[in-house]
Amino acid sequence: MKYLIFVVIAAVVGSVSLEEKSAPISQDDKVWDVLEQLGDDASKIKPDLTIPNVSAETGYNLVTQGFSDVPGQPKSRRQSKHFVCTSCHNIEREDPDLTVIDPQARLDYVTQRGLPYLQASPLYGAVNREYFYNGDYVKKYGDLVKPANEDIREAVQLCALECAQGRKLKDWELESIIAYLWEIQLKMSDLGLTEGELNYISDAIEDTLSWTNANVILRTKYVSYSPATFLVPPEDRKIGTGLNGDPNNGQKIYENSCLHCHYNKRYSFLQLDNNDMSFNHLKKKMGTYDRHSIYQVIRYGTYSKHWKKSYMPLYTKEKMSDQMLADLRSYIEKRAG
Repeated sequence: MKYLIFVVIAAVVGSVSLEEKSAPISQDDKVWDVLEQLGDDASKIKPDLTIPNVSAETGYNLVTQGFSDVPGQPKSRRQSKHFVCTSCHNIEREDPDLTVIDPQARLDYVTQRGLPYLQASPLYGAVNREYFYNGDYVKKYGDLVKPANEDIREAVQLCALECAQGRKLKDWELESIIAYLWEIQLKMSDLGLTEGELNYISDAIEDTLSWTNANVILRTKYVSYSPATFLVPPEDRKIGTGLNGDPNNGQKIYENSCLHCHYNKRYSFLQLDNNDMSFNHLKKKMGTYDRHSIYQVIRYGTYSKHWKKSYMPLYTKEKMSDQMLADLRSYIEKRAG
């Protein structure tokens, strides 16, 4: 009888331990969900859902429309009269390999996926980065980048005020954007993990001594920041970069970058399309210091003025190589005749 009772108790204890054991992780799991199970602390980048009206849906509306309707509340004032977040940021993945910074690979990848090729880093996976406004952005924003470098909320506010040339986000707006960014973080399927690595990380969750190694495996699968290197235009703009251009690649840049903002004057007073007039204008301005020169505007951007706050951000080396600039020139010259 005592032996029977012992067997029953052992069976119950065994069933409880099996129920409490974490299920194996899958490719659909979000990276931060796994990192938290490996002992990482994500509390600083989690949205404050105790603030009224905070939601990922509201954040999505703010990112894509610049405002959001909250039930029972007046419609929020537009964050900016000039831009929304998606003017410069994709909200989908844009790198085929998350460990490599390669502008040409990015261009090919977004072109295949039907996405625009934009100046700013994607918001997809933003909460998985540890640093923001890196590299040469200090040359443009000065000390403003210091609080934003390691704080995603400060980075979002800096973007809202300086990049979007708009107003400061309210607490519920900021936390809603964080909630949305939390939803579009990296997934395990984005990391290119082998089956062995995935199994190791899954087993490591139950073994605290393996947390560090599993954490390292995960974090080596993506870069923790977006580097930014400012380049200058070629010394002789009439000659250009001196590189042989590929007009087919230049077409990708023109259609996925230039037309994204300039077609039908979407974000600019300069109208560009696929007519001869557009290409002839760009060819004429190419070798000058005019703001419509591709060398001037791509490497320096344009600056807001007291009467016109909208502007064009520059393209960093990590977004537009000199070779890509030569490709764009080649395409413009081919179309201009």
